Amino acid sequence: MKGYRLLFYILIAIILGIAIGSIVPENVVRFFATFNELFGNFLSFIVPLIILGFIAPGIGTLGKGAGKLLGLTALIAYTSTIVAGILAFLVAKGAYPIILKGQSLTTLGDPSEGLAKSFVELDIAPPIDVMTALILAFVLGLGMISIKGDTLLKVMNELRDIIQLVISKVIIPLLPFHIFGIFANMTFAGQVGTILNVFAKVFIMIILLHILYLTFQYSIAGTFSKQNPFAMLKTMSPAYFTALGTQSSAATIPVTLERTKKLNVRQRIADFTIPLLANIHLSGSTITLVSCSMAILYLQGDPATFVKYLPFILMLGVTMIAAPGVPGGAVVAALGLLESMLGFGQTMLSLMIALYVAQDSLGTACNVTGDGAITSLVNTIGHRKVTES
Repeated sequence: MKGYRLLFYILIAIILGIAIGSIVPENVVRFFATFNELFGNFLSFIVPLIILGFIAPGIGTLGKGAGKLLGLTALIAYTSTIVAGILAFLVAKGAYPIILKGQSLTTLGDPSEGLAKSFVELDIAPPIDVMTALILAFVLGLGMISIKGDTLLKVMNELRDIIQLVISKVIIPLLPFHIFGIFANMTFAGQVGTILNVFAKVFIMIILLHILYLTFQYSIAGTFSKQNPFAMLKTMSPAYFTALGTQSSAATIPVTLERTKKLNVRQRIADFTIPLLANIHLSGSTITLVSCSMAILYLQGDPATFVKYLPFILMLGVTMIAAPGVPGGAVVAALGLLESMLGFGQTMLSLMIALYVAQDSLGTACNVTGDGAITSLVNTIGHRKVTES
């Protein structure tokens, strides 16, 4: 149960927030709103550093490896992540007007500015804005690949370690308290019923999308390798259930590697691709992030157009490279994009975190299981190229 600890804390925070928010006076809720104000400001401060600390060394490290094999694996993984995001957009676009019909959160504002206001107004300015951090991360990452130097890469790796420490020791432990305050305030304002209804419907839709996408991935992999896709999925099932418990692609690597080698994949290919894919292939997480963000925008009355979402999905596939190896890491890495490209405020970001963490283990399981399909594809396509040459 250790892998489900964060999910357990989140669920307890939601339950307590609803219970306490319905009975306590406004001054008590204002105390919770004060914590949300402080934590939200710190989150805004740290997001650009998360982007810089993970994307730059992620790209820099990605440039070192087995040349064509690295490029082929990265291309297939990125394509898979983007296709997953587009699939989630299309399904959500068609389904939400039906399953979320008549529901709205157009009156939902930032809890720190709602009925229960924060006792303290504090503005912590980020060191750089989100888009600047993204561009700088790309420039540094690609630059490190070009000059083939290790000095800056070592510095960026140490920055990544520091940021990961902040995430695992500060942000993740405090998330349940933050979400507790959000739900206590929404309950106080009479808005929590809609949120809980959305949780259930979106959760079911995401699970179905994960199953559909895994079937699609293994159908393609099975066609290329001339294997039964459902037999391949059965072979990979131990990795799926291991990821449910660990909530970490990295922690599941040993099982994923062992099961992938049973898909008639050459050991050299599996040994190279599986650790790489654990960091760069996040199709399940992308499905969840797109689905949840669209649900929140829909309830806010903000139409989600494909023109608006495609750049977000394309950037998401890069931003989550080397996402923190902790539960909820993908959504933390995506906060900057949600804020800068989709216009999410602090309350919307908090709801995203809650929605995402509630199914984080399923998203991770989809990610790692899909790694087996991509490795099989790389094994087949790579072998054909070698034979042809």
